[in-house]
Amino acid sequence: MTEPRTWTLSNVRPLGGEPVDLRLEDGLIAAITPHAAEHASAHDDALPGSQPRPAPGGATAGGERAPSGIGAEHAMVDGRGLLALPGLINAHAHVDKSWWGRGWVSYGGEGTTQGRIAHEREHRAGLGIPSESGARTILAEFLRHGTTATRSHVDVDLGVGLSGLEHVRAAAESLGGAVEVELVAFPQDGVLRRPGVVKLIEEAAQLGVASIGGLDPAGIDRDPVGQLDALFDIVERTGVGLDLHLHDPRELGAFQIELIAERTVAAGAQGRVNVAHGFALGELAPGAQEELLGKVAEAGVSWSTVAPVRSAPLPWRRMRELGVGIGLGTDGIRDLWNPFGDGDLLKIALQFARVNGLHTDEDLAYAVELASTLAAPFVHRHAHGLEVGARADVVLVDALNVQDALVRTPVRELVVAGGRVVAQRGELRV
Repeated sequence: MTEPRTWTLSNVRPLGGEPVDLRLEDGLIAAITPHAAEHASAHDDALPGSQPRPAPGGATAGGERAPSGIGAEHAMVDGRGLLALPGLINAHAHVDKSWWGRGWVSYGGEGTTQGRIAHEREHRAGLGIPSESGARTILAEFLRHGTTATRSHVDVDLGVGLSGLEHVRAAAESLGGAVEVELVAFPQDGVLRRPGVVKLIEEAAQLGVASIGGLDPAGIDRDPVGQLDALFDIVERTGVGLDLHLHDPRELGAFQIELIAERTVAAGAQGRVNVAHGFALGELAPGAQEELLGKVAEAGVSWSTVAPVRSAPLPWRRMRELGVGIGLGTDGIRDLWNPFGDGDLLKIALQFARVNGLHTDEDLAYAVELASTLAAPFVHRHAHGLEVGARADVVLVDALNVQDALVRTPVRELVVAGGRVVAQRGELRV
């Protein structure tokens, strides 16, 4: 079923504030008005199966938590005072790689970056990777957990060509665009060491991907200047962005970050370049870190992280002060690189909070912002949030406030994407 072009989600608490009514029209938030209980009509649709609303975060008298979901025939739905979050934005994903849905696949191969690449190349074909169905499975998990937009790296190499891009596009279309997917043509097996990959990346750029990728210019290609020359040449000629994975540590990684910042300015690509992972930044001595951050900020280079538990924390406070954008991502989910992940970006935000020692209400709220409103540039959105004019992406949870939602990561009672209900109580509806 599809919702009417115009309908109202009433009695919800945006980010834990006072109850309001959200009027959704043609996929956008058209109006936000204070909720007045006396205006509620007996004909308003309660979320199916609902009981009288308890205090947020508690159970109803009947033992049921506030339920979710609406029928297409209703023009107004009572949100029962649930906490409303903006749709989550996954700034770093690999939706083409997963074996989820094909049975359990045991971890194998060596634990190095090169070892993981080799293991994936050897076994992916036998698991039907990449495929439309595999990508759809991951995108569906994103939606169930409230992610309504994602930037996804998709492998482009001599083995799969550009087929992964086609599969991911088809998977997104099969979900009716409920989760918007921005594509990065990603050379997982290196840029220069495999002749023909640069040509494939350029073809992907010509076919409309938002960004191209790169991988450890020193550690993988062993030619940092050469890899960046090739990538920035495409960036300058086509206008695409660059989103480069960088695992190389400490001084070696810092050297490449400096090169990336310099090349970004030289190419006039400020605001179009991102470093993914970039573990070296957190490993530097304070003085060297501050100097490098100044160059990164001047170049308008952003950062995406999955907040891995065994890595040095990013200097996120200083990055925030300098205006260096940070995005959170799930990275690969149940793939040939690792068996972990469930598609819940709110859990990544919680992990970011724990890894970086966030405790205050302000800082915990910031972690949720990183997973939602502050990630808008990663999917080229000018407005994303619970505000008039933004795409109608709304996630309802049973929580006291944003901080409670982060630390408990409760079930997503209702997920609205582009004005359509796409999930209720964790169950997909598209």
